[in-house]
Amino acid sequence: MWTYHPDLLARAVPRYTSYPTAAEFGDTVGSEDMAVALDRVAPDEAISLYLHIPYCREICWYCGCNTGAANRSARLSNYLARLGEEIALVARRLDGRGRVGRIAFGGGSPNAIPADAFADLVAQVRDAFQCDDDTIVSVEIDPRGFGAGWARVLRGAQVTRASLGVQTFDPAIQAAIGRVQPEAEIREAVAILREAGVSSINFDLMYGLPAQDDDSLRATLATALTMAPDRLAVFGYAHVPHMIARQRRIDATLLPDAAARLRHAALAHETLTGAGYRAVGFDHFARPDDALAQAAAAGTLRRNFQGFTEDPAETLVGLGASAISEFPDRLLQNEKNTGRYHMAIGSGRFAVTRGLRRSAEDRLRGRAIEAILTRGEADLSGVPQLGAVHSRLAPFVEHGLVRWNGERLLLQDEARPYARVIAATLDAYRGEEPARFSSAV
Repeated sequence: MWTYHPDLLARAVPRYTSYPTAAEFGDTVGSEDMAVALDRVAPDEAISLYLHIPYCREICWYCGCNTGAANRSARLSNYLARLGEEIALVARRLDGRGRVGRIAFGGGSPNAIPADAFADLVAQVRDAFQCDDDTIVSVEIDPRGFGAGWARVLRGAQVTRASLGVQTFDPAIQAAIGRVQPEAEIREAVAILREAGVSSINFDLMYGLPAQDDDSLRATLATALTMAPDRLAVFGYAHVPHMIARQRRIDATLLPDAAARLRHAALAHETLTGAGYRAVGFDHFARPDDALAQAAAAGTLRRNFQGFTEDPAETLVGLGASAISEFPDRLLQNEKNTGRYHMAIGSGRFAVTRGLRRSAEDRLRGRAIEAILTRGEADLSGVPQLGAVHSRLAPFVEHGLVRWNGERLLLQDEARPYARVIAATLDAYRGEEPARFSSAV
C-alpha cells in the first residue's frame, strides 16, 4: 500500500509527543518552575492530571518505561504515601484554581498496586482538585493478574477508559519479548472491564518484534478484532539496548528490517481500516463513534505525552516519579529515581529536576509539528528559516509525499508512515543522532 523509500526512513527520529522533545531536557529548571507554572493556572482553566505508578508485577524486556518490580508491599505503600503528599502539595499551590477534566493513571502498571489502594488514590485526587462528575478517568491495565475485584474498584472509581498492554497474541513472540499472557486472560480482562462499565477499551499492539512476520501480525490483528476494542494503538518496537538494558535480552538478529516494518505498518492500517476503524494520526485507530475518531474528523485532534488524544487542555500536570508536566511555556519532569523523588516530596518541594522553558519559536514550531502529525497539514508562515525547511522537504516533494500551497504544507495519503520524518524537518534541535531515537516506522 505504501511505497518504501529507504533513504527517507534511514534517519531515526523522535515520536514528537512534545516539542522540544525530552531529548532536549536539561537541569536548568527545578521546583520553582513548577510553582510559577501552577500559579499561572487560571481559575476556570481546563487542566488534566497524569499519575505515574512506576511498578509492574513482571518486567517486560521490550519496555522503555520507567518502572521497577512490584515485589515488596512496603515499597508500594511508601511510594503511594509520597504520591499522596505530592497531590496535596500541588493542590495547595493551585488553591482551587483549574478544573480537572481528565485523570489518567499510567506506568508501569497501575494494577500492580492493591485495588483498594487505587480506590483510595482516586478518592484523594477527587478530594484535592476541582473535579466535575463527568471528569474522564482512564487507566492502563496489565491483563496479567487483573480480575473481577479490580474491575469492581474501577466501577466505583468511575473509570470509563482502559488501555490494555497486549503487544502480540503469538505465544512464541510473547516469550521472545518477556511478556507471556494467554489469549484467554486478555479476553477475560476485556469481558470484566465491559461489565464494570468501561466504555472505551484500547489495545496496545506492536510490530517490528523478533521473528514477527506478516502471518503472525495478521493473526494478532484478527484476534484483536474479535474482542472489539474501541481503540488500537499499533506501535513500531524501538530497539535501543544501549539505552534500555533490559532490551539486551531480545535477540536483535530476529528483528524485522526496515522494509518489513513498513510492510507491517501498512498491514495494520489496511486490516483495521478495512474492519471499520478510522486511522488516527500515524499509529492509532478508533471506531467512528469513539471520541478520538471524532476529534480526528473534526480537526481537533491533539498530541501529548500520552500520544494522540482528544484532550483539549493546554496544561497537563504530571504526578509521581518521572512524570512530565506540560504547560504552555515549559515542560517539567519529576525526578526519575524513586529514592530521590521521595526525598524531594518529603522535604516539601516539587520533585522537578529536568525540563526546559519554551521560547516563542519553540511554541511556533511545536504547533506546526503537532498539526503535521494530527491533521496532515500545517501553515508554516512565520517559521524561521523556512527556506531551509523547503530544502529538507525537497526529497518528500519529489516522491509525491508532500506538496506546498503557498506556505501551507500538505501531506498526501502516501505520507502517513513518513509523518514523523516530515515533522523532523521543522525540528531546530535535530542533528544526525540516529542512536538516540527509534525507527520512523
